[in-house]
Amino acid sequence: MVKELSEETLVVVPAYNAQNTILKVINEIIESGFKNILISDDFSNTSIQPIVGKLDDKIIFIEQKENLGYGGNQKFLYNYALRNNFKYVVMIHGDLQYTPTLIPPLVTMLKFAKYDFVFGSRILGGNATKNGMPIIKFIANRSLTLFQNMMTGYKLSEYHSGLRAYNSEILKSINFNEFSNKFLFDNQMLLALIKKKYKIGEVSCITKYDTNSSSISYKESTIYAIGVIKLTFKHFFRNIL
Repeated sequence: MVKELSEETLVVVPAYNAQNTILKVINEIIESGFKNILISDDFSNTSIQPIVGKLDDKIIFIEQKENLGYGGNQKFLYNYALRNNFKYVVMIHGDLQYTPTLIPPLVTMLKFAKYDFVFGSRILGGNATKNGMPIIKFIANRSLTLFQNMMTGYKLSEYHSGLRAYNSEILKSINFNEFSNKFLFDNQMLLALIKKKYKIGEVSCITKYDTNSSSISYKESTIYAIGVIKLTFKHFFRNIL
């Protein structure tokens, strides 16, 4: 079963300054049974080409010539997956904050439980802070999630996970190329899925927070939170008018 899922799935890895973690991320993806891997390095300060270049031929590595931004890099990855007719697309960060061992259950839920989109939730299980999530991030996550659930009518455990799996058919139906090139991209994607009433699934996900984990600055976090609130109000009023 895993072999069949692997052949239909492209695992995409947006990477930025991931030289200390990318090898382990790739190895864990392969160990989970998935070998179609696309890595896009977003003009990092230190190239990971010497690391990735020694690996399996099935791994496709792209080194961007300019910084596309977190959202812009995902656009590149999803467009590649659609052009090459993969049925399922899994996005996982290159900093090992999210575990690749969850890729099989994510894709299984897409194929057999007929979900359109599945994400790894850091909140399910109730151990987010015990597993290392900074308390400030936890409070911000819970506050924004409560607000968005109230405004959308959904009951998701969170809206900000970076471990995501899509049925490619829904990617085709969303104009994601028009979305932000920055961190707001993930939230725009999720609100677009909600607007179209796609079936959304969640799995509990333990995350790792250390010096290699990607983190946005206080200023960027504030801009992101304001952007989320604005987007959610737009979603709410467009759906009731």
